[in-house]
Amino acid sequence: MTTAVPDDGSCPDGHAEPLWSEWRRPRPTAAQQRHDIWSGLAVTASAVVMTVLVNSMGVFASGVAPHLAEQFAWSVAVTLPLVLRRRFPSTVLLVVSVLFIAGQARQVADNLVPSIALFIALYSVGAWAQDRTAARRVRLGVIAVMFCWLAYGLVRLLVHNAPPFENAAGPLDPMLASVLYGIVFNLLFFLSAYFFGGMAWLSARRQAELAHRAEQLRRSQEQNTRGAIVAERVRIARDLHDVVAHHVSVMGVQAGAARRVLDRDRELTREALRTIEDTARTAIGELRGLLGVLRAEPSDDVLDVRDGETSSPGLDQLPELATMAERAGVAVDHGIYGDPRPIPEGVALSAYRVVQESLTNVVKHAGARRADVRVRFLETSLEIEVSDDGRGRTGRPERSGFGLVGMRERVAVHGGELEAGPRRDGGYLVRARFPA
Repeated sequence: MTTAVPDDGSCPDGHAEPLWSEWRRPRPTAAQQRHDIWSGLAVTASAVVMTVLVNSMGVFASGVAPHLAEQFAWSVAVTLPLVLRRRFPSTVLLVVSVLFIAGQARQVADNLVPSIALFIALYSVGAWAQDRTAARRVRLGVIAVMFCWLAYGLVRLLVHNAPPFENAAGPLDPMLASVLYGIVFNLLFFLSAYFFGGMAWLSARRQAELAHRAEQLRRSQEQNTRGAIVAERVRIARDLHDVVAHHVSVMGVQAGAARRVLDRDRELTREALRTIEDTARTAIGELRGLLGVLRAEPSDDVLDVRDGETSSPGLDQLPELATMAERAGVAVDHGIYGDPRPIPEGVALSAYRVVQESLTNVVKHAGARRADVRVRFLETSLEIEVSDDGRGRTGRPERSGFGLVGMRERVAVHGGELEAGPRRDGGYLVRARFPA
């Protein structure tokens, strides 16, 4: 079963592709209908003027013409239906065809404008009829009837009122040439109306298809834009969380340590305050780098450097994370295994953020004394592992918050996998694997 296509060429359900072979041209607009009225009246006025001119010249192709008033009536009757040619094309063609033959049977003097009206009516069916099968049958039927009428007229003319052919000088028989001329002329006349009407309908269908494609493209662009905006918001939120949460956690731990030993150990207090200062400077540097990326033009490929920090930290900065965690009271072992190789900047940044968030959780929640950071360059992947000897699941908050979600999103962007959970022998393990 096929799905009908709406008159405007849109999808029936808003999603499926229209069946353009069953497309129906929309009904004429109010402006087009007004144009038909004025153009139909113009053709009618032309028919009246031509009738006056032909009668004034006394050139009657079919002998004696009827009274001038009757000729006016025939001219108006044949041409006036054109005011509805786009609203009821098939009906207008049938009416014009019948009146055209009847007018010729009455030997109306002017034959030019009625022929033009017949051409326009035949063209309009090809260009505007909704039912294409009925439109084709109506046009072919009218053409067949017109050729039968032409044959009758030629036979009647040649039998009852044969022209003298006094000045004939061509190689063909004058009567044969007259018949061939009438056939060829009318053939070109009707085929032109048929062809151009069909081309107008095909052109309208192509325009509707192009408009549909353009609308699809516009909607797709809107969806892509909305998706890009959401993705960018998530990325910004993730980066801000990674930068702020880690450094603020370290500063909080150091501030607490400084408060507890302020009156007993001035040297340890100074060390804690120095760590807070360095951590704050590092955090500001990373935030400036992040803001620099947000403010940069899309064509800018240069990393923004502020206070010695780049906007895209990577594997080379992992020892600095270990140092800050150690200053917060957690001993960190950092090791690299396998043959190091160049890593894409995006993967390196994600790996850095995974380690940063993991160490932040170790400092804040685990109550651990030691942590182990391992970077493994495997044959088909890069593996990042952070483990600790803390309280495991009981040391984690009841709700994962944004940290674990952010890590999963970062790893998923590169088609990697993330494992996070308590270890069997105590502590917590985070393992991220990025495909090489």
